[in-house]
Amino acid sequence: MLTRSVLGRHIYAVGHNRETARTAGIPVNRVIATTYILCGFCAALGGLVSVAQLGAVSPTFGYQREFAAVAAAVLGGTSLFEGRGSIFPGTVLGTVLIQTVETGLVIINADPYLYPLAMSAIIFVAVATDSSQYARLQERGRRKIRIDKSA
Repeated sequence: MLTRSVLGRHIYAVGHNRETARTAGIPVNRVIATTYILCGFCAALGGLVSVAQLGAVSPTFGYQREFAAVAAAVLGGTSLFEGRGSIFPGTVLGTVLIQTVETGLVIINADPYLYPLAMSAIIFVAVATDSSQYARLQERGRRKIRIDKSA
């Protein structure tokens, strides 16, 4: 049985390289199946909550919200370059920030066509920050070879 913390590490390992994960002894097929089962359960739970709130669910519920989902993950600290990140508190705080910005735009009665522009600006800043941090970390990780000029 896969525990929660072990499953998270295994998902990262399988997502990076299936063959290496299989060689390391990780049950790749079981991890993938468990991940799909958990995603299906979360989708069903979301549908039930929607039915409870609205009384009906449309097949297009959540249509074109992929950008906001990726934005929330990036704002929460998930790296686009190496796949490092966490759900709690990172992605949850990113989701709260995205929703707060969208709610603020609604409250100030902004033009709905400006919503994607505002989200894009926030994502641009987050990705630029992430890429500069990644570049700094890569630079620190490189060995500096000093040439001895006295010889």
